[in-house]
Amino acid sequence: MDAETKSAVRERALNRCEYCRLQQEHEPDRRFHVEHIIALRHRGTDDLSNLALACSLCNLLKGPCLAGLDPDGNNLTRLFHPRTDKWLEHFRFEGAWIVGTTDIGRTTVWMLDMNVDERISLRTSLLELGELE
Repeated sequence: MDAETKSAVRERALNRCEYCRLQQEHEPDRRFHVEHIIALRHRGTDDLSNLALACSLCNLLKGPCLAGLDPDGNNLTRLFHPRTDKWLEHFRFEGAWIVGTTDIGRTTVWMLDMNVDERISLRTSLLELGELE
């Protein structure tokens, strides 16, 4: 993937993880990744429509996964797709917590461990500073 493509993805995402919404500036020691929404091993491409900006934790935990089990219904459910889904239709903030409001949102929150202690602590600090949307 060329530098121009990576730059376009970062710019489009406003340097924000398209899954958990953290800003790159809030995690300066962990460079955010341009990731394949549908992994190359699943016939994904390097097209902009298949690329998203992800913090290192979201990218690591998502890996090549396309789906997971909805923690509420145990049904196989696809993960959030930043190019075709709208974040606010699947998630909401409750203080420092990210809550999945649909099966896709719940599954993505669970699979990407969006509410692990480290993330809650960071988002709590950001809320206190008025830097969390």
